[in-house]
Amino acid sequence: MTTNAGNGAATAARPLSETPTKTSTKQVLAWGLWDWGSASFNAVITTFVFTVYLTSDAFGEEAAVSAQLGWALGAAGLLIAILAPVTGQRSDSSGRRKFWLAVNTYIVVGITAAMFFVEPDPSFLWLGLLLVAAGNIFFEFAGVNYNAMLAQVSTPKTIGRVSGIGWGLGYLGGIVLLLIVYFGLIQPDVGIFGITGDDGMDIRVTVLISAIWFGLFALPVLLFVPEYKGVGARRDKVGFFASYPRLFGDIKKLWNESRQTVYFLIASAVFRDGLAGVFTFGGVLAAGWFGFSPGEVIIFAIAANVVAGISTITVGLLDDKLGAKPVIMASLIGLVLAGLAVFFLHDGGAIMFWIFGLALCLFVGPAQSASRSFLARLIPAGREGEVFGLYATTGRAVSFLAPTAFAIFITIGGEQYWGILGIILVILIGLLLLIPVQAKQKQLA
Repeated sequence: MTTNAGNGAATAARPLSETPTKTSTKQVLAWGLWDWGSASFNAVITTFVFTVYLTSDAFGEEAAVSAQLGWALGAAGLLIAILAPVTGQRSDSSGRRKFWLAVNTYIVVGITAAMFFVEPDPSFLWLGLLLVAAGNIFFEFAGVNYNAMLAQVSTPKTIGRVSGIGWGLGYLGGIVLLLIVYFGLIQPDVGIFGITGDDGMDIRVTVLISAIWFGLFALPVLLFVPEYKGVGARRDKVGFFASYPRLFGDIKKLWNESRQTVYFLIASAVFRDGLAGVFTFGGVLAAGWFGFSPGEVIIFAIAANVVAGISTITVGLLDDKLGAKPVIMASLIGLVLAGLAVFFLHDGGAIMFWIFGLALCLFVGPAQSASRSFLARLIPAGREGEVFGLYATTGRAVSFLAPTAFAIFITIGGEQYWGILGIILVILIGLLLLIPVQAKQKQLA
């Protein structure tokens, strides 16, 4: 059984005495600062700086290198799907959720720091790809435990607000760090400590700063949020192979009791991977095909985070009035149309990417946020934690789709911008799977 499935069962079943009666501001802030710190990996490593550096002409022909990045991340997604049940089961049944958060977080910190040794030369490409793939794997494992701790720092009445605080701190942390590295290292000819762009040193020092950033801001949650000791910590521990029958048993039970929830888990797993692909490959496309300099990519990244943050908060108000499904549908349709515009107007230069790239960011946040609230309305009473665990699990199980589709379409078209179609296809499939899902449960015989 995967981490979140186990965590969820524990959360749903734990007695009232183990449920927080009030929200601790100190613990919420400590928990949210992990999200602030983790923005260093999302924004700097996988989206706007290191992967852009890795797919530059210093490492080879851009289309070929971009495809290799897609294959590497696709392979990482497969490993996440295979290994997630084991990591989740161990952290739940051992009652060492925070311990495994610490272990996986600082493995990511170490991997990020090791990216400093990736010099701008084709012979270092596979080292860079290996580190990015490995970093993604352990970052996902860390996120499993981090997300599971949400129930420990919130009450049933504040869980949405607390989750939003963490999400918001993540966007804000990404903006602040990108501003620091842009003005301190990448934009000036000679940055802090006399660092220049020679031998890729500005980017390589940026990844070191990112590692330190994540390592420091991950400490508060480890120091101020207690270890989990709920019912899940007393669940029998099983081995690698036995974890899968347990997972399938949980899914079968949910299928019998809440079929619409299962339909939504499948649909959302697909379109959420497409949403992740928008950010993962957005910076790569901006630099590779649309000719953005490293500094321009970071400026775009800052704008993208601002747009995504504002739209998520604003559209969240419509969620309660219109319902979550219309918000998700409209967002996914907007993503498909904006993505197609980027593809067909690829010869329009940077201005086209600015317009339609930011349009993509406009729709990503609302789709993610409304997806969570839609599921919350579907879940049978008393099964919230378990189902949100499966929500995360199913998302990771298909996390290879967007990177693989990106790589396949580049291979088919022979140009980097063709990868856009791969991401759009994944989003479109998720949209089609979502259409028949009902916002209320059908009564099963």
